Amino acid sequence: MITVGIGARSGVSAEEVLAAVDAVLPTGAGAVRLATLAARAQEPGLREAASARGWSLVGHPATALAQVRTPTASARVADAVGTGSVAEAAALLHGGSLVVPRTVCGRVTVAVASDEPVP
Repeated sequence: MITVGIGARSGVSAEEVLAAVDAVLPTGAGAVRLATLAARAQEPGLREAASARGWSLVGHPATALAQVRTPTASARVADAVGTGSVAEAAALLHGGSLVVPRTVCGRVTVAVASDEPVP
């Protein structure tokens, strides 16, 4: 399964989320789930994006995300939400390997992890 970790600003639209995911999603990706910070999982834009594609959306507490080793971390993000990485940590929390590192697309940050070979 492909897990797309999502970091987003409050008020982000479904269109912004889907554009960011589409920019990094590997070609031929099979099953996809979105993962993010628990507080962001309630954002209408994220919920609508997941629903539009039939993907699950899971939220994780900042304390769980903070325990995941990631290639990048931000002190500013840590001060704001309690973890230095949202997108990469949320993607990696579900296992597998990071296949697309943290990528910023406007108001959305995405990262992709896969627990199987990516075509």
